[in-house]
Amino acid sequence: MEAKIEELKSRIKGRIIQPQDGEYDEARKIYNGMIDKHPGIILKCRDKEDVIQAVNFGRENNLEASIRSGGHSGAGLALCEDGLVIDLSEMKEIHVDPENRTAVIAPGNMLREIDKATHEHGLALPSGIIGTTGIGGITLGGGIGYLSRKGGLTIDHLLEAEVVLASGELVKANKDENPDLFWALRGGGGNFGVVVSFTFSLIPVKNVYAGPMFWPLEKAGEAMNFYDDLMQNASNDLYGFFAFLIVPPGDPFPKELHMKNVCGVVWNYTGPMEKAEEVFRPIREFGPPILDFVSEIPMPALNTMFDDLYPSGLQWYWKAHFIKELTDESIRVNIEHGSKIPTFHSTTHLYPVNGAVHDVASEDTAWANRGAKYSQVIVGVSPEADDAEEITAWAKDYYQDLMPYAAGGAYVNFMMNEEDGRVEDSYGTNFKRLGQIKKKYDPQNFFHINQNIEPCD
Repeated sequence: MEAKIEELKSRIKGRIIQPQDGEYDEARKIYNGMIDKHPGIILKCRDKEDVIQAVNFGRENNLEASIRSGGHSGAGLALCEDGLVIDLSEMKEIHVDPENRTAVIAPGNMLREIDKATHEHGLALPSGIIGTTGIGGITLGGGIGYLSRKGGLTIDHLLEAEVVLASGELVKANKDENPDLFWALRGGGGNFGVVVSFTFSLIPVKNVYAGPMFWPLEKAGEAMNFYDDLMQNASNDLYGFFAFLIVPPGDPFPKELHMKNVCGVVWNYTGPMEKAEEVFRPIREFGPPILDFVSEIPMPALNTMFDDLYPSGLQWYWKAHFIKELTDESIRVNIEHGSKIPTFHSTTHLYPVNGAVHDVASEDTAWANRGAKYSQVIVGVSPEADDAEEITAWAKDYYQDLMPYAAGGAYVNFMMNEEDGRVEDSYGTNFKRLGQIKKKYDPQNFFHINQNIEPCD
């Protein structure tokens, strides 16, 4: 094998990192510090030709292969044991066309890099809430974020993808070329190939009126009902995700709130700034809030607001549901577990799935959950490895008690890699079609280190 690796090195522009190399431990680190995998080869690709070489090498040598973009997968699907990591993180090209409101983006970019490039033109790509998220995984999984009600999911802005298939062939996928593959890429995860270039449409968003607003825990029931009513009736310019959290013990939060268990909403208003105060008047009158950090800020400042709170390397355990309704009983369960948050990094978020998300039918893309009201994620998080058992137990118990009120399935980007049957549940009536497309483009299931969809007839 060493001779083959040396020969591969002569054919690529990037570099190969192996266990004996000094940079190996750093290269195998990903966002979730709970994941500790030891790949045999990490190939840091520089361009699409390197990706073709990597896929061919993995296939020809019967290596397991994982794909890394930003490395944010909670389940650690960016890595594999002993096999080949096709690492796209150094593929950083971004080209913004402000006249046509499009961007061509390489898969190694993080959302904060994309925000910086688009913001200077007064444009934005609907995607995510953490700036260190990689564009590859969030797009292929669907793409929920602060601009979902305004502009839909990230996949709703995907115009074209260049994809390296398991055969090593480089193809385009859009509405005219390989339209079945294009359909599957929009929510079907990393099952169908390695995307080496994304072309997106952008929307006009520059500054927003946004930030967190907290209420005391004893107001949580009223706050959830208030929020739920608001999100169902507000214009698409208003977005907010609901959270239970412990206030972090540091700036910019006031000392009297440090380590207090609270509930709150992180808001994002994209409408005319002169109307922002009017829109938020009834929101501020509710409660009133014990913290109000909502103001006019640049869109990139919102998308990176929590990056320092959640640096790479923390311990993470994820569970998730789609939620159809916030009933009195489900609110009670949320309050019960939301009041027992084990660490100040741990939290639960309810992301609204409505507004512009409903402008696309569930069968029009692989993402099959546009009929849900919310996508809920429960994350146990801590910098301390000794807390892993506690944060995992809290997330599992919370998840299990919400099961009777869930819609079935979950956003695949929020799932761990231990949930048999959940992938099929998450794709619903789209699942069989995805399996058929998988058989066409990856019949041997070479790309299986993901929320896997097996080939089927």
